[in-house]
Amino acid sequence: MNHESIEKKIGLMGVLIAIAISFGGLVEIVPLYFQGVSNQPSPGIKPYEALRLAGRDVYVREGCYNCHSQMIRPFRSETERYGPYSLAGESVYDHPFQFGSKRTGPDLARVGARYSDDWHRVHLLNPRDVVPESNMPRYPWLEKATVDGDLVAKKMRVLRMEGVPYTDDDIAGAPAAVEGKTELDALIAYLQGLGINLSAGG
Repeated sequence: MNHESIEKKIGLMGVLIAIAISFGGLVEIVPLYFQGVSNQPSPGIKPYEALRLAGRDVYVREGCYNCHSQMIRPFRSETERYGPYSLAGESVYDHPFQFGSKRTGPDLARVGARYSDDWHRVHLLNPRDVVPESNMPRYPWLEKATVDGDLVAKKMRVLRMEGVPYTDDDIAGAPAAVEGKTELDALIAYLQGLGINLSAGG
């Protein structure tokens, strides 16, 4: 069967394309499941504590990943601006991961401890107070909404089923850990933790 005869049979060509893509995907993806570098935590990486977990969920809910990636690629232009390139082992406890590809705003993979809590608070409530040219929206409602500790504990139980090593004590202590905290507090805690554990772990 020559090339022209395949191109003229759309159904056959579609099946062959699907087979080729499936085979390529298997070759690229399946080996990653058996490599420790991609499914084991990097040194220093630990599961999110209760407040940071709540903040990560606020981050996802508000669609922050639509404008901010969390994946520094191994190119000089990126590592000089954002810091060391991202490792797969940094994201083993992220469900879902926050790699992203759109950068309307800067990558946040190493934003932890780069700014003060007060800076983040002002920036989230009105970004133009600290970055006049910013087109980021305001998030004033986060200052009023409180974190539901029982919901955080439930999420931890579900994540434990996914393989995140939360202990019974972690889960039982979640409501107390977030008591009286706002969603703004939680989001700031999440941002302040991005990238710092890897540095601490070497």
